[in-house]
Amino acid sequence: MGILNITPDSFYDGGKFSSEALILSQVEKMLTDGATFIDIGGQSSRPSSEFLSSDMEQKRVLPVVDLILKNFPKVLLSIDTFHSEVANLCIEHGAAMINDISAGSLDEKMFEVIAKHQVPYVMMHMRGTPQTMQQLTDYEDVVKEVLFYFSQKIAKARQFGINDLILDPGFGFAKTIEQNFVLMQQLELLQMAELPILVGVSRKSMVYKKLETTADKALNGTTVLNTIALTKGAKILRVHDVKEAVECVKLTSF
Repeated sequence: MGILNITPDSFYDGGKFSSEALILSQVEKMLTDGATFIDIGGQSSRPSSEFLSSDMEQKRVLPVVDLILKNFPKVLLSIDTFHSEVANLCIEHGAAMINDISAGSLDEKMFEVIAKHQVPYVMMHMRGTPQTMQQLTDYEDVVKEVLFYFSQKIAKARQFGINDLILDPGFGFAKTIEQNFVLMQQLELLQMAELPILVGVSRKSMVYKKLETTADKALNGTTVLNTIALTKGAKILRVHDVKEAVECVKLTSF
């Protein structure tokens, strides 16, 4: 899953794709490098980021959905949003998947929209919001509590008749760096849910702070963690750097 942030303030690539030409060039590059999905993000979820309203997010994302599908009509688009109305409109415009950092917690109508369209739905683990999550890292057992969270979300989704669920443990969301590595170390336990696991560690602080470097220099560290995630059962890698992630997949598929 290649990341396309169309935000001015994302932690790594904010503001890089500010024109139609730049957007199309990046999408073409990610598809050429082997991306299965393109994940479009209309607002930053980095710590302390401010939320866009649903209306503002629609104005930012929908034209990009239309632009990409006009130029790459067979591409599978994932929409990174927690707004149900944004999800609904993007699906109606041709998006194939919804990626929700809140797993329906920030918009109670999200489950209704997913059930209505029956598209795959990525549910991520997070406590609070990006504005508050850094203060919500008190766990007795982070892996056990993430599993319990997913058991509740899966049960709710099934009540709505939602079939295609994907779990994202939410690296960096309401977790300390140490907790992120505990979660990675025990990632295979999430397979108990018998659902595909998505891992998104690309250039995050758990990589660059551990290595005492920057997000710009965190590709090698990202590749190492992506490789570990694949050996522990991850089925989807959400990344900024598709070519290197595809190589991880090829070299662990034996």
